[in-house]
Amino acid sequence: MSRFFLNSRESLVNDAIEGVILSSPYANLVKLDIDPAIRVVARSDWDKSRVAVISGGGAGHEPAHVGFVGKGMLTAAVCGDLFASPSVDAVLNAIVAVTGDRGCLLIVKNYTGDRLNFGLAAEKARSRGLKVEMVIVGDDIALPDNKQPRGIGGTALVHKIAGHAAELGRSLDEVLNITRQACENIFSLGVAMRTCSLPEGNDDEERIHSGQVELGLGIHGEPGASIMKTRNSAKIVGEMVKRLCKAAGKEARLAVMVNNLGGTSELEMGLIVAEIVRSPLHGQIDFLIGPATMVSSLDMKGFSLSVIRLNDAFTEALQAGVQAMGWRPLVPFAPALTQKVQAIRDSVEAKPSANAKTGAIVKAVTGTLIDLESELNALDAKVGDGDTGSTFALGARDIAKLLSEKKLPLKEPAALLLLAGERLATVMGGSSGVLMSIFFTAAGQKLTEDATLADALLAGLAQMKHYGGADLGDRTLIDALQPALEALKKKDLAAAAKAAQKGADATAKMGKANAGRSSYVGSDNLEGVKDPGAVAVAAVFAALAKE
Repeated sequence: MSRFFLNSRESLVNDAIEGVILSSPYANLVKLDIDPAIRVVARSDWDKSRVAVISGGGAGHEPAHVGFVGKGMLTAAVCGDLFASPSVDAVLNAIVAVTGDRGCLLIVKNYTGDRLNFGLAAEKARSRGLKVEMVIVGDDIALPDNKQPRGIGGTALVHKIAGHAAELGRSLDEVLNITRQACENIFSLGVAMRTCSLPEGNDDEERIHSGQVELGLGIHGEPGASIMKTRNSAKIVGEMVKRLCKAAGKEARLAVMVNNLGGTSELEMGLIVAEIVRSPLHGQIDFLIGPATMVSSLDMKGFSLSVIRLNDAFTEALQAGVQAMGWRPLVPFAPALTQKVQAIRDSVEAKPSANAKTGAIVKAVTGTLIDLESELNALDAKVGDGDTGSTFALGARDIAKLLSEKKLPLKEPAALLLLAGERLATVMGGSSGVLMSIFFTAAGQKLTEDATLADALLAGLAQMKHYGGADLGDRTLIDALQPALEALKKKDLAAAAKAAQKGADATAKMGKANAGRSSYVGSDNLEGVKDPGAVAVAAVFAALAKE
């Protein structure tokens, strides 16, 4: 089944090109109206007074190649179908359309279809009297002994260096020479834990097994050069860096491009950068490029690293400004800054004290929640994210530990509730921890005003409802807690336990949750399932009724 947003497979690439042209912040792109089967995007401000720089290839690698068209980079990009080289006619028409007396440089990734189609187009253009040169990019080091290394992410760096030389008005020979030098000094390696999806829905999800990654796979989803039986980011980056260092040399000054292959989250990409900085490569890095999607492989869950050995000319070219929406500027490499700030801790000062009855209550409550961990998680897995039991148990274990270490103010109920509120906000995390902290903190504060315990707990409940936004009937723990506390106000613990159980049972018949993660779950999934928070409350009151 297709995982693509599209009108039709046939119009996918054309639609995408239209969207890129419409969204360019520089408003400097134009699609050449040549033939419906020919897709060429060029600079709208081009005047043929300089060497033209043309690249292209199959779609699916966005922002390459259209995203690199603009002042300071490519003059034009020739777009093929998805993962398919553009035709000879398409390339030839692009050359003729943008090439003047200064000539044209073609930048081609090292794939057979691209080499042949661009190469034949170059020959035909020369027969028309045009000066055309071609550079083939083969930056992939996955297979060191391969005589035909693939062109992958580092191609974007080649575009930048060639485009800068052309923008400065250099001759075709000068542009050609610096571009060749760039190709000789760029090394790339990719890794992925899931290959890319295709519109036909025939992506090979099972090829890369759980717990493994493929190292050195191609940007069209070609199998990798080797398998790593780990998904540990430090180990993966470490292996990639080792190979890149060997290729580039340990003395070279480097710019490192961190390229998202299309399906990796920004969170993970930030982690990859941190791993690079912690790796042996960090001492050689002068600049970072990215993390960003530069040369993608549709939605492949992976990334590639490209390094370029720097000299003054490359550094100048890479730092020069451009008007190409896909390029990301260099960032001078420096250690991450930190600033020491005094921590603010809203700690509750409470002197530990002993009280056997209160201690037994605390033990019963915490023990019940710890014992219920698996049961509550299982319930929550049906209606939420499956962690209610673990969250409550985490808070309970912390309080139980303080009890065993005799650090609780058991003789002072107000201080005990305030301390519980502080600890739960710290250790439980998420909304549950905050809500329980509000409950106990507000109740403890009310207790300092000489309120009864039941009134104090009801005051805590009122604040929980106020900040949390839930109420009776919303299918939360309130459906068990409120009736229990109202019964407790009458000093009847057995009635409170019975009321809590009745409230918890009622949640199984509520077809709609109006708060919490369950509110995003359909009624069919909720039917017959009790709210895990309400179940926890009922179990706690049942345990207290036995004390």
